[in-house]
Amino acid sequence: MKIYTKTGDKGTTSLFGGKRVAKHNIRIDSYGTVDELNANLGLVRDQDLDKESKSGLIKIQEKLFTVGAILASDPGKASNASKVPQLDKEDIEFLEQEIDRMNEDLPEMTHFVLPGGHTAVSHCHVARTVCRRAERICAALFNLEPFDEKVLQYLNRLSDYLFVLARSIAKQKNADEVKWIPDTSK
Repeated sequence: MKIYTKTGDKGTTSLFGGKRVAKHNIRIDSYGTVDELNANLGLVRDQDLDKESKSGLIKIQEKLFTVGAILASDPGKASNASKVPQLDKEDIEFLEQEIDRMNEDLPEMTHFVLPGGHTAVSHCHVARTVCRRAERICAALFNLEPFDEKVLQYLNRLSDYLFVLARSIAKQKNADEVKWIPDTSK
């Protein structure tokens, strides 16, 4: 299989289903940002993490390919629906269960925490912010061309998962969580 096709040399690309759109189209931006998120999750997964976290991240990365396929599909082609994998409510519930599981071992949050403290924690926060951006872009696309709402729910829950994962990693690595305490003396 050739990697380069030259079909995008004039600034367009194909959606699943064949329709060509500009590479700056919001749909392309949406699944491109999900792809960026997936690459950042690979970086998180490459850190020295426990097996359960790594296994969960692989499952999430696979689901992000599903999210990308949904977003890369031509909304005008109903025939694509049977060819594109879908998200299930169980995919969202998996994230919720993982959040709850990790949260059980974490101290209660009383303040916002500054990202950082350990490289793995920082990578997790970068992934979280990319996830939030993907969610914003997908929400804007949804307003123009609706798609399965579970995509928005999944991304929303995933950013929460990544925040809790960052806190969990910080605890595992004995990294300090620096609380943000606003200076109200001014």
